[in-house]
Amino acid sequence: MGYSSNVYKAAADRLFERRLKAEKEADRRKAEIYKKLPRTRELEKEISRCGIQAARAVIGGGDVAEEMKNLRDRNLAMQAELAEILTSNGYDKNVFEPSYRCKRCNDTGYYEENGRTLVCNCLKQALVSCACEELNRTAPLSLSTFESFSLDYYDSEVDSKTGISPYNHMSKILRYCQSYAENFSKNSESILMKGATGLGKTHLSLAIANEVIKKGYGVIYVSAPSFMQKLEKQYFSRDDDNSAIDMLMECDLLIVDDLGTEFHGQLSVSQMYNIFNSRMLANKPVIINTNLTMRELEKIYTERFVSRIVGNAQKLDFLGSDIRVRKKKKNF
Repeated sequence: MGYSSNVYKAAADRLFERRLKAEKEADRRKAEIYKKLPRTRELEKEISRCGIQAARAVIGGGDVAEEMKNLRDRNLAMQAELAEILTSNGYDKNVFEPSYRCKRCNDTGYYEENGRTLVCNCLKQALVSCACEELNRTAPLSLSTFESFSLDYYDSEVDSKTGISPYNHMSKILRYCQSYAENFSKNSESILMKGATGLGKTHLSLAIANEVIKKGYGVIYVSAPSFMQKLEKQYFSRDDDNSAIDMLMECDLLIVDDLGTEFHGQLSVSQMYNIFNSRMLANKPVIINTNLTMRELEKIYTERFVSRIVGNAQKLDFLGSDIRVRKKKKNF
């Protein structure tokens, strides 16, 4: 998958900060122990000096084998003494070593295996996380939380047509969304949120995003109209950078808002189908919000397209009156 230079830099900086933090913490521990146990400082200096003497012995010639054996024996004896002092005082024998988050690459992003330099999973995860953050930079993620979602704007009375109380129904949807966010995994089910404008679909999907991001997952929120506009601009400019589409396929959770309000050209339909289908084949969850009915969606995207979405998603029907209008009236 391709990423922009900004994403690569952000991921590299993130790993550098982790490594620097671990090394600073190791230096702090070392200074603390040196002060408390002065002999440890002396032993560390002697062990380091042995290494220099070994190098000089190789360069200087003479009975190198005998000299190296003596230095090795001294070195091992001092290491054993150092380990004994540390452990007898309640420290781990490796306390002077930095505690890197990734033990495979020591937070460098790369490791050696069978003579090859390989990209570590921690760098791959940092790239996904940074790419998600870049795509979400303009998304209103911080504006919508479960705490700020109010059920007070939904009628408690049973609707004569549906036989359902919007308040009770939306209470169940709120609990479902909270549970979904709390138990989210990379293989969670997809969700189709549908209903009229202003019933809280965007709010609850972004509330889920906020909680899932806190767990360390990569989440991307896109508005269908603005995203399709970008895709078409990229397509007609013959730009070979497919990193945006790749991220929509690869992120842990994709949220598509206002599906059906974008320009309905052949390109938009095929791109949307490709993205949804690829994610569903890989068991990667999608949350789709739409103001349209199933029949209206079928007219735009074909029955096959909609069947693919519906067959693999939990359907949440949002009920009530436009809460944005009610909020305005309440504020007057």
